[in-house]
Amino acid sequence: MRFAIAIPTDAESWRVVRRAEELGFSRAWFYDTQMLSADPFVAMAAAAMKTTRIRLATGVLISSNRIAPVAANAFASLNKLAPGRIDFGIGTGFTGRRAMGLGAVKLADMEDYARTVMALLREETVETEIEGKRRLIRLLNPELGLINTRDPVGLYVAASGPRARQLTARLGAGWINTTADVAGGVAALAEMRELWAAAGHQEGALDAIVLTGGVVLEEHEPADSPRAVAQAGPRAAMLLHRAADAALMGLPTIATIPPELADTVAGYVELARGFRPQGAHYLENHRGHLMFVKPEERPYVTADLIRLTTFAASEKELRQRIGALAAAGYSEIAIQIVPGQEHAIEDWGRIRRAFA
Repeated sequence: MRFAIAIPTDAESWRVVRRAEELGFSRAWFYDTQMLSADPFVAMAAAAMKTTRIRLATGVLISSNRIAPVAANAFASLNKLAPGRIDFGIGTGFTGRRAMGLGAVKLADMEDYARTVMALLREETVETEIEGKRRLIRLLNPELGLINTRDPVGLYVAASGPRARQLTARLGAGWINTTADVAGGVAALAEMRELWAAAGHQEGALDAIVLTGGVVLEEHEPADSPRAVAQAGPRAAMLLHRAADAALMGLPTIATIPPELADTVAGYVELARGFRPQGAHYLENHRGHLMFVKPEERPYVTADLIRLTTFAASEKELRQRIGALAAAGYSEIAIQIVPGQEHAIEDWGRIRRAFA
C-alpha cells in the first residue's frame, strides 16, 4: 500500500512535499481550486525542483480551467523538471467550480479533454474543438528539448458515479475514489473492477487510489477535539457544503447522508440560507473548503460528522482500516494535509511505516 498526501495548493507546497518524500510517501496530489488556493502548476514546478523521487500530480485538474493544449504544455514542462514523476489527475470539478456557483463539467467534454492532452503528450496530431471550431493541433517542436514528451505522464480520473467509472475504464486510467467508508470503498472497488474487465483490461493493471482526510487520534481523544477539528474537520465539512449546494442550487449531493447526521446537515442548510449575497451563497459556503472550519459552521462539525466522514481514529484502528483497503486491492491512500497542520504528516508517516 502506497501512501500519498493531498494538499490545498500553496506556492510553497514544496516544503511539505519534500518532507513527505523524506518520510517515504510516494506521491503528492495538488488541488486545482483557483478561487481557494494557489495555481497547481506553479506549486508543482517548485516541488519538482526541491525533490528527487516523489511523484507530483494534479489532484484533480478541472478541464474548464484551461484549454487542453495549455494543460499538455504545462505537464510536458513539469516533466522536464521532474522526468517521469508527473501525473495528470482529472475530474469533473467539485470545489473549483462550485466556488463559482457552477455545476460539474460534462463527462463527454472531460473525456475529449483527457484524450487530447494525452495525445499531445505522445506527440500526436489530434483534432479538438477550440473556440467553437474543430482544429488539428500538435506540439510543434518537442525535439528542441524545451519540454519533455519522452517520459510518460500517468492519467488518473476521480470518479464517484457509474458513468464516470465507465469512462475511467474506457480510458484505461488510474482510478481515484473519495471515501472514508471502508465497506463502501471495498464495494466500489469491486464494481470498478467489473467495469475495468468489461473494457478489456487485465485486473491487476487497475491502479486504485483512496483519497481521504482524517486525524490520528491519541488514546481517548474525542473526534471533535480542537486538534481533530483542525485536521479532519475541513474534510468532514465537505458533506455540509454539498448539502447546501443541493438545497440552494439544485446540484447533486454526490454523497449519501447517514441517517444519524440528518439533523446536523439540515441545521447547516438552514444556516446557509442566510449566507450573503443572496443568490451567491456559494461564496460563503465554500470559503475555507477543505482548508479550515469556519466559526459559523463549527457547531455542525460534530464528533459524529468527523467520525463518519473521515479517517479519524486511533493509530491501531487506522492501521486496520487501511489494511482492509489494501487487502481489497487499493494500491494507494492519499491523506489530506490542511494548511497550518502540516505537522500531521509525521503522524501519518508512522502509519505508513507499518505498511512498508
